[in-house]
Amino acid sequence: MRTFFTALILGIILGAFGFWYLQKKAGEHPAAEERYQQAAAEAGSNAAAAAKSASDALRAKLDTLDLHADEIRGEMQRTGEIVRRKAHDIGAQAVTAASDARAVAEIKGKFAMDPSLSVWKISVSCHQGHITLSGTVSSPDDVGKAVALALDADGVRDVTSTIQVKPNT
Repeated sequence: MRTFFTALILGIILGAFGFWYLQKKAGEHPAAEERYQQAAAEAGSNAAAAAKSASDALRAKLDTLDLHADEIRGEMQRTGEIVRRKAHDIGAQAVTAASDARAVAEIKGKFAMDPSLSVWKISVSCHQGHITLSGTVSSPDDVGKAVALALDADGVRDVTSTIQVKPNT
């Protein structure tokens, strides 16, 4: 939105400079002067339309986010702060949570299919694709196997293991 306003302001400045320059040169060519005046009028109306459109977009955004004076006053009295999230962020958090749960389920399924790994002795947690494994296995090879299986799951960025080796007694 800031880029749009910057471009709009820059366009208005360049248009004004161009209009001034053309006014200066207009005395030399009367037909060109008329065309320049029409172009300037059109540019002015386009700038006004763009400003109105930007104003309408901002008003709609304020409506969507409940950022009017009454809502702000009420929320400040109730909570002492104003908090809003972008819809994209909320959606991304929901997708991330679902992806994390799916990764944990996939990893636990892989552990259940491997006879040397116990799904009951290895804990799997995931936060934004970062997997943490903890628990116990009977050999160092099983630690490597657990990490490799976890890395192979969809949505996994990295794996940290604190699995301890405790031989079966």
